[in-house]
Amino acid sequence: MNYNIPSHLHELPIYQKAMDILVLSRNISTYINQDLSYLRSDGSEDSDIYFSGDIVQQSESLAPEIEKAQAERFSDKKHKHLASLERLTHRLHLNCKRLQHCNSNGRDYLPILQSELNKFKRLQRNWMMTL
Repeated sequence: MNYNIPSHLHELPIYQKAMDILVLSRNISTYINQDLSYLRSDGSEDSDIYFSGDIVQQSESLAPEIEKAQAERFSDKKHKHLASLERLTHRLHLNCKRLQHCNSNGRDYLPILQSELNKFKRLQRNWMMTL
């Protein structure tokens, strides 16, 4: 069986999708942060602002995990990186759901991010079969 695996990691569809998710999550976070950065009348801050930072952190971790899994020679270590990717995508979905309830117009863009995450999961399943 000859799987057509690109010689360069950056050509992998899953890697490209991870980078798309990173750019999208950064833009959404910036938009949401502008709306949520103001203090409430009682002087407290909106707790949803932290979830917007979480989606960026988790998105930034996708590509390095793909790189590590791709470079790993031993299957048990590959599986650790694959499990980490699954946890990251799960946490991203959860944080998107939490941000759906925030008081910001940026939440209108979260379904786009969730759609990209679903595409990423499909690519991930196919990519896992080639490792």
